[in-house]
Amino acid sequence: MSLHVDTDRVQRAPQPPRGSRRRSRGGRASSSWWARFDLRVVPYLLISPYFLLFTAFGLFPLAFTFWVSLQKYELAGDAEFNGLGNYITLLGDEDFWNAVINTVGIFIIATVPQLLLALMLANALNKRIRGQLFFRMGVLLPLVTSVVAVAVVFTQLYGRDYGMINWLLGFFGIENIAWQNHKWSSWIAIATMVDWRWTGYNAIIYLAAMQTIPRDLYEAASLDGASPRRQFWQITLPLLRPVIIFTVFVSTIGGLTLFAEPVMFDGGRMSGGSTGQFQTVAMFIVEQGFRQFEYGYAATAAWMLFVLILIGVLINYSLVRRIGGSR
Repeated sequence: MSLHVDTDRVQRAPQPPRGSRRRSRGGRASSSWWARFDLRVVPYLLISPYFLLFTAFGLFPLAFTFWVSLQKYELAGDAEFNGLGNYITLLGDEDFWNAVINTVGIFIIATVPQLLLALMLANALNKRIRGQLFFRMGVLLPLVTSVVAVAVVFTQLYGRDYGMINWLLGFFGIENIAWQNHKWSSWIAIATMVDWRWTGYNAIIYLAAMQTIPRDLYEAASLDGASPRRQFWQITLPLLRPVIIFTVFVSTIGGLTLFAEPVMFDGGRMSGGSTGQFQTVAMFIVEQGFRQFEYGYAATAAWMLFVLILIGVLINYSLVRRIGGSR
């Protein structure tokens, strides 16, 4: 068998114009260029506004504060380079360390019960109960309340002579407590303000995470005879570990920068009581910068607070990882 090819028909077959070939090649090159641009450049353009805003309102103030901390800078005077002089003075300042102790103490008293209560509250709201929507919305009411209003109400509750807390304690034979005059009592009063305001917020976060856990895991555990308590410890808690780490980070940052509650508890003053018994680091910074007009010294305290937050976050992260049993 021989293969015969009609060369005349092949030669007479219509050929596309040369210009159309160039246009098709140019179109393919243009489309491939746009495809590469869309994959490699467009994502950076979409996220660039965040980084631009972060640079303008995050990195620049941070760098400027560090530069100011190296100066003997007064709001009403000129800046004079001081090197590490402010840091050396601050490390020997008893008022600053008193503020650090107050901040860490209030943070521990407020954060640990807050997260535990939020976890238990979220577990209760995750069950089938009547009026689920009502209770879930109710836990967010303290969050939408003004912090000033919360502080004013709690200040009245902790009043020495006519406060409701002392009135209730009187039934147990406990004499009136001057909550603002002692370190431990003022810490407890401020911690309850923080817990009342933020427990519901963390509970809603935990609840949202719990609802993403597959129900099949609980059903299988129930068939194996696991009690609800065992299911919580063996299924719910390990799967919530990333969310718990997030809430610990946020609570650490918020707790170590505590400002509004203790300020309102002291009637708008920055001293934190007559002897500074509940003055926080944030209050110390504002007092130095806008009461004593030592702008450079206040910037130094702000940087030390930044270091304190980093240390607190690292410690809490390591503790949560160990509790979660991670490797």
